[in-house]
Amino acid sequence: MTGPTSPAPRRSALLRTATAVAVVVPLCTAGWFGWQALDGSGPVAATAAAQPASSPTGATPTDPSPEPATGTTTSPAPDPTPGAPTGTPTPAATPQAPAGGGDLAGRTVVLDPGHNPGNFSHPTEINRQVDVGNGHKECDTTGTETNAGYTEADYTLDVTRRARALLTARGAKVVMVQDGDRPWGPCVDERARAGADAHADVALSVHGDGAPASGSGFHVILPAKVVAGTADNSAIIEPSRRLGLLLRDRFHAATGEPYADYIAKDGLDTRSDLGGLNLSAVPKVFIECGNMRNSADARRMTDPQWRQQAAQGIADALGAFLTTH
Repeated sequence: MTGPTSPAPRRSALLRTATAVAVVVPLCTAGWFGWQALDGSGPVAATAAAQPASSPTGATPTDPSPEPATGTTTSPAPDPTPGAPTGTPTPAATPQAPAGGGDLAGRTVVLDPGHNPGNFSHPTEINRQVDVGNGHKECDTTGTETNAGYTEADYTLDVTRRARALLTARGAKVVMVQDGDRPWGPCVDERARAGADAHADVALSVHGDGAPASGSGFHVILPAKVVAGTADNSAIIEPSRRLGLLLRDRFHAATGEPYADYIAKDGLDTRSDLGGLNLSAVPKVFIECGNMRNSADARRMTDPQWRQQAAQGIADALGAFLTTH
């Protein structure tokens, strides 16, 4: 240790130090601004998403006829550990909307996440029969799940939230039929009405299948023409087929998932028993994104990166439908 410094030399040293700092700081600052101007980069902020409530799991659910609620859009939550039952996962930060509103400005999309995490706890409500035009069906079902317990309801909420973020970034108004904000349901007839209630241009219902484990792949369900009872979907048949073809091709391109090898033909199935399609007044299709009982499909569907690709394929198809003829 050195000895004490006398007062005069100490003041002189402090003055010299202050003068040096006064000169160096502006020069460093000027250099930084010059680098920023040349580099063209700046800070970027990210937006965190909120975690929704967890969903209960009960006895092994089934999805005999994938029917799928109307809530305000909310931000999603972290992705679950692949293969483990979790609360509803969600995407990362919502992309920023482009200047001028984007190419989908003024268009409205209804996204219908199949089933509801709370359906397991409300068997009486979801088993109530509702009119689907040409018959009656259960209000809703629990949906299926992977062998490890990752539920279809959690999967569909996550993927539709991711798709919502992508579509919103392009300027679209996105209405979620349910966003994990309802205790159960809604019933399939209410889901079908959501498109008309929102004055939407198009609607899409997202599902995962619960087929025998030997089958794999995805398929798109198109509406068959139904004119019976309260149903008349004649006006949506052709535009729904165009939507279905776009969805099949864009989803396959984005995910690499093959067409289903256990159902449908070339990735397309046409059905008349789904209230969500029979009663829809706007173009609408269902997508079964994979077979959750198949080990390979389950591995993909529990992977957050693959779910982002699935959302991209869905958003690409809806964007193409709304911007081409």
